[in-house]
Amino acid sequence: MSRIANNPVTIPAGVEVQLNNQQLDVKSSKGQLSHQVPDCIDVTIDGSLIRFAAHEGVANAKALSGTTRALVNNMVVGVSQAFEKKLTLIGVGYRAQVQGKILNLTLGFSHPVNFNIPEGIQIETPSQTEIIVKGISKQVVGQVAANIRAYRPPEPYKGKGVRYADEYVARKEAKKK
Repeated sequence: MSRIANNPVTIPAGVEVQLNNQQLDVKSSKGQLSHQVPDCIDVTIDGSLIRFAAHEGVANAKALSGTTRALVNNMVVGVSQAFEKKLTLIGVGYRAQVQGKILNLTLGFSHPVNFNIPEGIQIETPSQTEIIVKGISKQVVGQVAANIRAYRPPEPYKGKGVRYADEYVARKEAKKK
């Protein structure tokens, strides 16, 4: 059994945490995130620590307390440091370019792909074949990176496509006569 909820979340300097009627707000200079804490979990803020406790006798309270602790920890890390995902484009002629709030992708289709950058996300292209997705919400950063990757996932024969920077693509051997 996991005991993640027993570890308190440390609040770094420059981060402000408030609890109002099971609504937990985490704020810093980078932005603000909020989370609705389930009623079966008690949250206490002691100086620079946030502690979570499950109500006894409630069916999923222990599981929810660990999940809530992980979500709140991701919120605190996000507003203090921010999250980022790196993508690489592999293939002849595959390019990425940011123009305002639109990411232009050339992925071997007969048309360019225009991806609208959502609010709260910054996308950088240090080179034509690299994309860096940054933001304070871990979930949104991961979802945006997955949406970009979904346009052309890496294929197993030549390895062409959009992949995460640390992703390993298992290669297959071509069909023989």
